[in-house]
Amino acid sequence: MTDRTFRIAGSGLAPHRRKFLSVGLGLAATGALRPARAAGGTVRVGYQKYGSLVLLKARGTLETALKPLGYAVTWSEFPSGPPLMEALNAGAIDFGTAGEAPPIFAQAASPDLRYVATEPPAPRGEAILVPRDSPVRSVADLRGRTLALNKGSNVHFLVVRALEQAGLPYDAVKFAFLAPADANAAFVRGAVDAWAIWDPYLAAAERATGARVLADGRGIAPNREFYLSRRGFTEASPEIIAAVLTAIGAIDTWAEGHAETVAAELAPSVGIPAPILKIALERQSYGAAPLDAAAIADQQRVADAFHGLGLLPKPIRVADAVWTQPERRAESR
Repeated sequence: MTDRTFRIAGSGLAPHRRKFLSVGLGLAATGALRPARAAGGTVRVGYQKYGSLVLLKARGTLETALKPLGYAVTWSEFPSGPPLMEALNAGAIDFGTAGEAPPIFAQAASPDLRYVATEPPAPRGEAILVPRDSPVRSVADLRGRTLALNKGSNVHFLVVRALEQAGLPYDAVKFAFLAPADANAAFVRGAVDAWAIWDPYLAAAERATGARVLADGRGIAPNREFYLSRRGFTEASPEIIAAVLTAIGAIDTWAEGHAETVAAELAPSVGIPAPILKIALERQSYGAAPLDAAAIADQQRVADAFHGLGLLPKPIRVADAVWTQPERRAESR
């Protein structure tokens, strides 16, 4: 595994159970802040080099969809969700994607964050790994050992829940907060005892090192992917959000049942061989849609868990940051 391979962070585009996403052009945000359009008729998209957005970028699909509306697209790549969320909060991008934990910290930092849509849970797409010959056989065996993870990422919540289920306090484990490239290197040389990581790095590590899965998200953490924006942008440009979500739905529909094709298309840019990507893709479960009560409840549990551990500076209410379609808002009045 090369350093280039592990510099790319993200969550996968999945070929399992997709459905076309169609969102009305009248999406509106809750609350009101000053509206702000992307400067110069340009939509600034933040992406991670894996998943639906990178396919949209490669195919030029989003540019085609937004051209009739008078908008161009610029793309900014991020190594993981936390820095992408920082850029969104700072107004450096208008739209992006991240897993469960990054939006929680972003909402605590800014009331402008808006959840626009979510993919279904993909609990097999993240896991805690140990070396093949490790004496660690259960999460409980991690007591006093060192576990590597990307702080504030989706797997951070996986670890919190896994420790809780094993009856271990959060501080029973020594944490090495490392980005995927550094965590991979530490794991390979034996500097850490375990590694919490997401696909496609999970699939790559299993194949390259023979690592064992100690626990994945099943029965522990949903592992959702979210599409996010800022309140000011969504208020000013609901038709742009609708067009972006429709394009995501279309690419999801195309990718359904075409894991090998998707893997072959992503492999050159991701830097991971197509056969390994195919394994990761088959663990995903996609079908982008507005957040429902279950998705909101899942995220609230993430927020409450981090706040309870003192990792989140203040309590948040996830529902406050969720968009609803205009007709649904009208019905609730």
